[in-house]
Amino acid sequence: MLLSVLQANADVLNVEANLRTIDEAAGQASQAGADILLTPELFPVGYAPQRLAAELDPAALPGVRQRLAGIARRHRIGLVYSLPATPEKLGGSSEGNGWQITATLLDADGVPVLHYGKVHLFGAEERAAFVPAQDPPGVVEFNGVRTSLLICYDVEFPEAVRAAATRGAELLLVPTALSAGFESVPQVIIRSRALESQLVVAYANHSGREDVYDFEGGSVVAGPDGSLLAAAGQGPTLLFAEVATDAVRAARDDVPYLRERRPEVYRTWESSA
Repeated sequence: MLLSVLQANADVLNVEANLRTIDEAAGQASQAGADILLTPELFPVGYAPQRLAAELDPAALPGVRQRLAGIARRHRIGLVYSLPATPEKLGGSSEGNGWQITATLLDADGVPVLHYGKVHLFGAEERAAFVPAQDPPGVVEFNGVRTSLLICYDVEFPEAVRAAATRGAELLLVPTALSAGFESVPQVIIRSRALESQLVVAYANHSGREDVYDFEGGSVVAGPDGSLLAAAGQGPTLLFAEVATDAVRAARDDVPYLRERRPEVYRTWESSA
């Protein structure tokens, strides 16, 4: 399966401009033969938690979702997007009332096949604007590849990635909004997560400045052996990487981390800490 990853600069609360960027990327990716396009965290509305909480009209979001579904259908490509949503909207749970940061996977017919709510919120602004989700990452088969979702800070916790892997994920798609100064995340952590849970991890970041944030860029796709399958610089780009399930299975057979875990022992360690 050919995966495409969008790295771009969003215009905060300019949904029209941001959807045009996604539409153009979906067209280019589809023409190149890609089966799926991964876009950054909150890209259709831009990343600015305080402004979104204060200015974004929730009534506009169903229309945005419909237009994103239309993009997937028009270009015959799977699409991962991230938007604010209430837990009730997507059938999830949270630790309080309010919006979550969510990600959705659409198939090439524009039909939602997987939803996920962000469990680990990063920083005071996210925690003021959103509530954390609680539900584990789900897994669906997409074009023959068992696929799961996390969002941004989630992937920095090995427990979250391992939860997807132990549920059978072979591909982990991660919309993110990583600020400049955290280069070790795409350069080290993403590759480590892919290696230790033996799956492909794709990480799609913003580029440039949005509101008060300067973004790192540096989107990556890492293989199940920790190898770098694709990497971006700081500017807008469209990455491509081939996702091979046989490489995932070979890595898991070669060094059986998942089979040889001892969760019952780890629980005793945690209870005695």
